[in-house]
Amino acid sequence: MNRRQFRERLQHGPLLMDGAFGTVLHGRGVPIDQSFDAVNLSNPALVAEIHRAYIDAGADLIETNTFGANRYKLGENGQQDKVDEINRAAVHVARRVIDGSYKEIILAGSVGPLGARLAPLGRVTFAEAQEAFHEQIQALHDAEPRGVDVIIIETMSDIKEIEAAVAAARAVSADLPIIAQMTFTRDDKTILGYPPEAIATQLAKLDVDAVGINCSGGPAQVLRLISIVRKLAPEIPISASPNAGWPEQIQGGRVMYPATPDYFGDYARAFVEAGVNLIGGCCGTTDAHIRAMRRALDTPGASHVSAPEIHITNRPETTVTVGDRPTRLAQYLAERRMILTVEMNPPKGVSVGRLLAGARMLREAGATCLNIADSPLARMRMSAWAAAYLVQKEIGLEAVLSFPTRGRNILRIQGDLLAAHAMGIRNLFVTMGDPTRIGDFPEAMDSYDIVPTGLIELIKNQFNQGLDKAGQSIDQPTTFVVGCALNLTPKDVAAELKLLRKKVEHGADFALTQPVFDPLAAIEFLQAYERTYNEPPPPIVAGIKPLYNSRNAEFLHNEVPGMHIPDVQRERMRQAEKPQAEGVAIAREIATALRPYVGGFYIMPAFGHYDLAADVLDGFREG
Repeated sequence: MNRRQFRERLQHGPLLMDGAFGTVLHGRGVPIDQSFDAVNLSNPALVAEIHRAYIDAGADLIETNTFGANRYKLGENGQQDKVDEINRAAVHVARRVIDGSYKEIILAGSVGPLGARLAPLGRVTFAEAQEAFHEQIQALHDAEPRGVDVIIIETMSDIKEIEAAVAAARAVSADLPIIAQMTFTRDDKTILGYPPEAIATQLAKLDVDAVGINCSGGPAQVLRLISIVRKLAPEIPISASPNAGWPEQIQGGRVMYPATPDYFGDYARAFVEAGVNLIGGCCGTTDAHIRAMRRALDTPGASHVSAPEIHITNRPETTVTVGDRPTRLAQYLAERRMILTVEMNPPKGVSVGRLLAGARMLREAGATCLNIADSPLARMRMSAWAAAYLVQKEIGLEAVLSFPTRGRNILRIQGDLLAAHAMGIRNLFVTMGDPTRIGDFPEAMDSYDIVPTGLIELIKNQFNQGLDKAGQSIDQPTTFVVGCALNLTPKDVAAELKLLRKKVEHGADFALTQPVFDPLAAIEFLQAYERTYNEPPPPIVAGIKPLYNSRNAEFLHNEVPGMHIPDVQRERMRQAEKPQAEGVAIAREIATALRPYVGGFYIMPAFGHYDLAADVLDGFREG
């Protein structure tokens, strides 16, 4: 089947797709921790039985049992070398059932997420993702006795991952029909924060033959979201395959889906009325659901489901108070253990999926904690203490909250401190903050009531003693650990030494530095502090910034105040065949030189490329 034939088939009326495969296999006794895709090899008769049930129920299109049959997902069970074998076996068993049914059934090759995040949120590059998808899709296309008719890319939350899969499919065949589907959470956004409009805008621009929504919640949510897609992208065919409602765990650990076959049958008509071209089911649906949908599609009549209102409501995220707990950062400081932290920016909107995905990857790479920036470059973003709370709650990794004094009066400062402490945020990085004139709201108030040294004094000698600025009780002492800002390679060494000494006297527990590119000058600064004040400096967490490319290096050197990158490093970036790898190598060399003199490292990745930060962290693990 080519693309023209597929589109012509859709013009004759909606296609009924099959239902779930993984949940049905699990219901038939396949353990949840076993690869469902490998069942194509271990028990092909069971796979054939499920295919046959869907065809007998009236499905026009069935999918191969290959949702997780890529090298990354199969690698979780040590079967990454069986991508070709498993995908070919899946096509073979499905074709055998189709041929035995004597019906005209379309076979779609199921391609699910890789199970590993793409850069910059994860460690997989776009090229690596495309290669993995290509490997799977090539096997589906080339399988005997004849390959799949259609590729269905499903349950995706990252548009870039879909782009990689589509590019891979087009590399296999320019005329292979492609259906691209995303999945949504309860707040009508994907896990990474994409709204349904992204389907209508970004996915419709791809070289695909249908776009849609699968998995997600039940039919009601999918109908609501798909109606938005249809309104905004009226020309492209639409698919919809909802779960059988939101799953719930019952006694004994079993997962149940509440939506009945009759309920799905009524919604099948509603999907048709909404202009959906491909209708099916996802998790929790069975052949009984497909049979009910077949009856509804074949029986004239209007749906009892009311037409949805086509709009999106942004639901505010809720917060829960976190109880007191000791700070891991304080323990590391006391025990002189190496601190490894990475700077992360809060999201520009209400969705936190990207932030949490990056935080999870950095935790796995060995980060001790994560620095959450507050309105970096004076650009509007989610409140840093809300982002820090979510990182601690969802990822289980301590946050260091950036706490600028600029733009806050003394009332706001104290209220924010109490809020942060109530949410379990104990580590603070006190700074002046970027001036609003350089940001996206230059007219915003830029004044302040207190400078960083004064805020450090307020926190350590009043809040941590149970008192506010006026000396009144705040019920109980706070337990904040406070860091200050430092430049290890300043133009005026004497002035920076004096300022650091003042911050230490006011109670700073540690110092986070600007990026260091000249480690010898940084070491000389630290030695000068000890000579000047006859005591070692506070614990230093040295800033490390992996250069992204030559242009990035030149910009930092020429346009960012206080940033000096030596000629030799800029020349290395100019000559590098793989600039990101060279930037990581330079960062590791700087860290190696500084390691005997500092208490840890503060990695600041360019452009949110947390994968590069993870590469730097790997150097410490390897060392």
